[in-house]
Amino acid sequence: MTKKYDVFGVGNALVDTLASIDHDFLHKAEIKKGVMTLVDTESQNKLLNFLKEHKLELRSGGSAANTMIALANSGGNGCYTGKVADDEHGRFYKKDMEEAGIIFDVPPAKEGKTGTCVVLTTPDADRTMLTNLGISTSLTKNDIHEERLKDSQIAYVEGYLWDGQNTKEASVHTMEIAKKNGSKVAFTYSDPFCVNRSREDFIKLTEQYVDIAFCNHDEAMALTQTDNPEDAIMQLGTMCNLVFMTWGSRGAFIAVDGIVSPVTGYPVHNPVDSNGAGDAFAAGVLYGLTHGFSIAKSCKWGNYVASKMIMEIGARLSISLKDHHHVLAGMA
Repeated sequence: MTKKYDVFGVGNALVDTLASIDHDFLHKAEIKKGVMTLVDTESQNKLLNFLKEHKLELRSGGSAANTMIALANSGGNGCYTGKVADDEHGRFYKKDMEEAGIIFDVPPAKEGKTGTCVVLTTPDADRTMLTNLGISTSLTKNDIHEERLKDSQIAYVEGYLWDGQNTKEASVHTMEIAKKNGSKVAFTYSDPFCVNRSREDFIKLTEQYVDIAFCNHDEAMALTQTDNPEDAIMQLGTMCNLVFMTWGSRGAFIAVDGIVSPVTGYPVHNPVDSNGAGDAFAAGVLYGLTHGFSIAKSCKWGNYVASKMIMEIGARLSISLKDHHHVLAGMA
């Protein structure tokens, strides 16, 4: 039976505040570069005060949310599940997601504050995130719209959800419902520090539920505790039948039933911001897999979407890619 939705995404719903800064700013603010760090409200407000002279931009965000938005940009459809509060940020989030073409109708929490993330981008296009999860950690399995999930080809879950007990349970519930109803389960490991915090859980999860795994080379090495990305994806390929691993300018690698092959990327001569590149890659792959593309062609489209994202500030494309599929012409 044909399913109505391409992807059912689940993740932390966060409003992103984007800022471009220099390396000295990170040093002076004593911020660790290139990773996501969880912070409290006081610390985040202090940082925003430091940034008051910078140009700031608001976006609906969160890793899986970025993927869902980029999926819609490619021409796909889907539903997103995350928790926001009934506050200004929460109302902004719902409006921004729906304008991007994604269904988002999880009832907001009556108390608490919507989660926020300050995304700092340095001139080398690297991104550093400081996240206050806020009410997003209150997402429970009761927030999962089971009928929409059952009617989706793929359930896509982000690893960041393992930082909260409620969100972890909601994620496992999502995977169980998907498996029982003929939907594939896709999982992204999110961040090497996230992997280190939940490594044993992630291994069990991958072996028990995951049909499609997404990671970058650092996450793959953290999960497998190896120092070579190619060895890492080979090991991951023994846990999951289909693995997609990005590796910067080298493009991506695929492991299909344990057999590893590279897929070249698209050159980016003037990268602006790596924020959301991995999320965009996953979006392109998911679009391909839900629209009849081969695995290799899906990966190639993922590389293309990511290459376009790296040329933008923030994890949102300013152009539609719905008419760009011709770049894959002739590819099986």
